[in-house]
Amino acid sequence: MTWPMLFGVLSLMTFQLADSAFVGQLGQEPLAALGFTVPMQQLISGMYVGLGIATTAIISRTLGSGDETRAHRLGGLVITVGAALAFLLVTGLWLLQEQIMTLLGAEQALLPVIRSYWAPWLVAAWTGAMLYFGYAVCRSHGDTKLPGYLMIATSLLNIALDPLYIFVFGWGLPGAAWATITAFTIGALIVFPTLLRRGWIRFDLKQVRPVRSLRQLNSIMAPAMISQLMPPFASMLATALAAGFGSAAVAAWGLGTRLEFFSIVVVLALTMSMPPMIGRLLGAGELGQIQRLVGIAVRFILGWQLFIGLVWLASSGLVSRIFTQDPQVAPVVANYLVRVPLSYGPLGICMLMVSTCNALGMSLRALLISTLRLFACYLPMLWVGSQLGGLTGLMTGALAGNLLAGTMAWLVYRRGMRRLEKQPAA
Repeated sequence: MTWPMLFGVLSLMTFQLADSAFVGQLGQEPLAALGFTVPMQQLISGMYVGLGIATTAIISRTLGSGDETRAHRLGGLVITVGAALAFLLVTGLWLLQEQIMTLLGAEQALLPVIRSYWAPWLVAAWTGAMLYFGYAVCRSHGDTKLPGYLMIATSLLNIALDPLYIFVFGWGLPGAAWATITAFTIGALIVFPTLLRRGWIRFDLKQVRPVRSLRQLNSIMAPAMISQLMPPFASMLATALAAGFGSAAVAAWGLGTRLEFFSIVVVLALTMSMPPMIGRLLGAGELGQIQRLVGIAVRFILGWQLFIGLVWLASSGLVSRIFTQDPQVAPVVANYLVRVPLSYGPLGICMLMVSTCNALGMSLRALLISTLRLFACYLPMLWVGSQLGGLTGLMTGALAGNLLAGTMAWLVYRRGMRRLEKQPAA
């Protein structure tokens, strides 16, 4: 179940990096404007990933009980609720764009560039959310191939359309968003007819007792969503810290964040594929097998992410020149790659522990891990680093914060497992 999601998520990260590379050719201001949207994109994705976690848990559990009709109606309920939530969120971001840019510390010269990009980017975000809800329903039924293949296809299409829309048509920065809208719309026109044809979504929602079902979804979705929404809030604060060092720092920080998404793609795939496995083992009462499974994943993540960090370290100068030609931004990107990627292993452990705790029914413990990671480890280290060492110290603080967070997450997970082992079998 992991391999299709691995290549699918990898392709998504690749098209985001390609967006940065193409936009980087337009100059520092468009790249900085793109960097200011990163926290907002994380905010939107936090909402739909939280709902996706609840979708996978509830629908797969319902299928396991043998009630396929209810599972199919739950799929329709998720699509309906998700569409409404995503619409309300992007509408709010549209209405509050001026206040958000002021809060993030955007320079006056950047505001016209950001305004031209904001509307098509929000449409792209809503389309992406709808596509993700379709993927979540597929995964809950055990199908990771269709989402994986569609992620690859839409990403390749996006990369192909980027130069056409940005340079050939002369749309500039908004062209990157329109390329995403086109690709995601085509993906949605494939996945939703497939779900309807398979009967995995039904919209006779009165039969599913919507109030009761929404409460069931919310019991998992609310803690998971809060947990997912914390990183974008922290990203906003981190971007504001970087903005204190100028537009070049924001551009470099935004690019570095996108490189981070690309670097932890294996972890992201594991967080999608492991929860159904853990849930089945939990239902069978095989806690020892769960611990062995998680132990294997932890060792793999630490080794793999250390390798990725060393690759970025060795190629930092070359990579920074590939993604931007700006003489002010490139050295900052290189400085970022020398430090922060070395902490991606502990960061991956933290992400895996959040996903594992949600799958084990310990959603509040998962929320605790996310809270401590960001507000007791990452952000304090960023602030201390920026105060002691300026922009370089900010990046060293990110390294220290991730190392501390990974250790903390493992300890909280182990304590939760010991408590779970003491409980009588349900």
